[in-house]
Amino acid sequence: MTGAIVLSAGGTGGHLFPAQALANELRRRGRRIVVMTDTRFANYATSFPGARIETVPSAPLNSLIAPFKIAAGVFQALSKLLQLKPAAVIGFGGYPSVPVMLAASLARLPTAVIEQNAVVGRANRLVMNRVRRVAAAFPIARFAPRDKTKIVLTGNPLRPDVVALWGAPYPAPTADGPLHLLVFGGSQGARVFSEIVPQAVLRLPHSFKSRLDIVQQCRPEDIESVRALYTNAGIRADLQPFFTDLPQRMAKAQLVIGRSGAGTVAELMAIGRPAILVPLPHALDDNQTPNAEILSRSDAGWTVAQGNLTPDSLAQMLTRIFSAPDELARRAAAAHALATPDAAEKLADMVDQLARAA
Repeated sequence: MTGAIVLSAGGTGGHLFPAQALANELRRRGRRIVVMTDTRFANYATSFPGARIETVPSAPLNSLIAPFKIAAGVFQALSKLLQLKPAAVIGFGGYPSVPVMLAASLARLPTAVIEQNAVVGRANRLVMNRVRRVAAAFPIARFAPRDKTKIVLTGNPLRPDVVALWGAPYPAPTADGPLHLLVFGGSQGARVFSEIVPQAVLRLPHSFKSRLDIVQQCRPEDIESVRALYTNAGIRADLQPFFTDLPQRMAKAQLVIGRSGAGTVAELMAIGRPAILVPLPHALDDNQTPNAEILSRSDAGWTVAQGNLTPDSLAQMLTRIFSAPDELARRAAAAHALATPDAAEKLADMVDQLARAA
């Protein structure tokens, strides 16, 4: 297995999608892939066809057992890495990556971490001063490594269905045409949006309300109440707890309302869509706000703190936005101008350079 690349990632989409994208590109270049993480990740083996899956103990960093689990994970990961003799070890954040990356640094293997957010996450902060490269999806706003020369700005690798929609033509609103609004936010965003967005929509002028075509993610327990509000107001709405074709829905949208996780922001940039972004208020280190501000500072979107989001304020905002369709189109173009093309290829180039240097 000499020459293989070890990838270590947590089990959430924010870590998983970039790891998949890099694995696909490395496999295309003839590299063998080993995914090393904790036992939860065994369920994702099918997401990495042909990869070898190795598990090591770990635990959330704020748990009482974390020091013991991580120590056991470092010991097991070190043993596995010495047997594998990989060409490089790449971490994608999330607590399962911590013991693997600590073990890789102890073994003096070529190492790098991938940071998807503008704020470096806690797992990556534990190891970033030990690794040789820090690949950043966005310019780092907080908690940069001591040696800033190791930072490589690569962009965030995207899943293939997003890449296929790169820079999709923006369907600018017309004077009397439909207004396509997409609302999504995961389990922690769907609830607040289900409470506020319908009430805001009911407050819109009839000239906008009658043209709305809404696609909205709702929790299963909220769907019927939200549907009733839209139906009674004569508003077209497609409500689902989960969209398997979200990139296609995003491409059709003229305006997006959502959270500002790293993946969401990267996809808005790649496809080129303006968005009202409401950062998750209880995210660790408030890591979603700097992501959102990358778009709002470039006039590619709007950042609204959840505490300031009310039906009245959102209704006023939507009225202003829909009254200026040319501004929407300009912001869509500004969002796409921020996108970093070929992120997976740039990451793979970095990995190849690490491996060759070793």
